[in-house]
Amino acid sequence: MANSPSGDSVTDRLLRVLEAFTPTRTVQTAAEIGRRAGLPPSTAHRVVGELVAAGLLERDEDRRIRIGMRLWELATRSSHALRLRQAAMPSMERVQSRLREHTQLAILEQDEALFLERLSGPESGANVTRIAGRLPLHASSSGLVLLAFGTRDLQERILAGPLAPVTRETITEAGALRRALADIRRLGHVVAPGYIEDVSTGVAVPIRDETGAVIAALSAVLPRDAQTDIALYELHAAARDIERSLGFRR
Repeated sequence: MANSPSGDSVTDRLLRVLEAFTPTRTVQTAAEIGRRAGLPPSTAHRVVGELVAAGLLERDEDRRIRIGMRLWELATRSSHALRLRQAAMPSMERVQSRLREHTQLAILEQDEALFLERLSGPESGANVTRIAGRLPLHASSSGLVLLAFGTRDLQERILAGPLAPVTRETITEAGALRRALADIRRLGHVVAPGYIEDVSTGVAVPIRDETGAVIAALSAVLPRDAQTDIALYELHAAARDIERSLGFRR
């Protein structure tokens, strides 16, 4: 890819334009995209125009820009994440209907927990998680499961980095986090009261693929003072069903 005078490649610029969109910032002007992507106005308008022409972005009647259906189509073709979500949905629906609380599916992506799905109901409590949203590995119940069963390199990288507090309960000390990860591997689940929100407790279990590798975390978000035994039972049962559908045999 050709580089710009600033040294960044075409791919870099395209990626920064697409990363200007978030789960809460879905529609923007070309000028706003350019500012967030760190591009000169002329470059931003040209790149956005090319992406609109290709169908990867769309322009509405007010000339604001949103992610295009063509990008969604390409992203879901032969998508491992889509296959995982499809395998998990029946079990997730069962868990949500029984617990009546938020039920979530997350994978590891660039040292964060990326949420592929969230099922909620009118009785579900507080929850900051969004589909296609991310949470820190050290702070979220799903992230802690993914970290505990991740590679040694991943664990050491997170342990060495800043462990920023999200709430007063978030684990922010490397030694305490290392001990927590060992407990998660021993127990096969995590209970994280108040780690992301003071009023909530996250509970999560691992999901393994046909090779036995942990590829996802299944979690529920409960009220802070709720009992966790039933939720863990339902999550473990659902994880076993999902694993069977993925070809894992214990």
